[in-house]
Amino acid sequence: MRMRTSAAAVVGALALTALAVPAAQADGHDGDTAITKVTVNGGKNVVVGTSLVKKFTVTVTAKDNSGIAGADIELHGPGFGYLSGTTRCSGSTCTASFTVDPKVDLPYSNDVAGTWYVDAWVDGKDDDYVWKQKAASFKFQRASTQTVNAAPEPVKKGKTITVTGKLARANWDDFKYHGYTSQPVKLQFLKKGGKTWSTVKTVKTNSTGTLKTTVKASVDGYWRYSFAGTTSTPAVNSTGDFVDVK
Repeated sequence: MRMRTSAAAVVGALALTALAVPAAQADGHDGDTAITKVTVNGGKNVVVGTSLVKKFTVTVTAKDNSGIAGADIELHGPGFGYLSGTTRCSGSTCTASFTVDPKVDLPYSNDVAGTWYVDAWVDGKDDDYVWKQKAASFKFQRASTQTVNAAPEPVKKGKTITVTGKLARANWDDFKYHGYTSQPVKLQFLKKGGKTWSTVKTVKTNSTGTLKTTVKASVDGYWRYSFAGTTSTPAVNSTGDFVDVK
């Protein structure tokens, strides 16, 4: 069995120095070993905040006429973002477990947020193997929050209401949430008793991540801000703020 070993592998922790990044290798294989499926975090992006430890898995399904003997699964992203997990195989599926503690693994590393890739090496029991860089991609993101407040409440029909809010995201420099600036956010409305939110307008956050706009009140309902997300930051909706229209 030809298991690849990575120099300076860091198990379950982000390696943020150039020395921890394994040397690049071209894709390759020997024999009939093939990767058929890769799933990261159950198909969801990996979102990390400022304090809670994030645990997730990556599963690689492969095939070989002799069976699967083992695998090495690593993750890499922007900057010096790098993760190596503990991998175990059962049948044709190999699972790597990863743990990210933001205060231990992410100090001063906002630049590692973005698109990440899975690198996988799988060995067959007959000494065949397959090595594939970028076998799958996913987003490693800074957690986001969104607030809303519609006022005044109640309001007379036809009068103006002001809808404010703030879009913020985790900052791994000081482990606080800071406003996400210059981002388009949708102001949405849900009529009382309705089921579908409708977009009224798009508002851009200012230099502190704050949102502010005005609309005319016509019927009772809920107002919210909805952010679609970016590569580095997940989508988020505020809770709905109910306005009673008299």
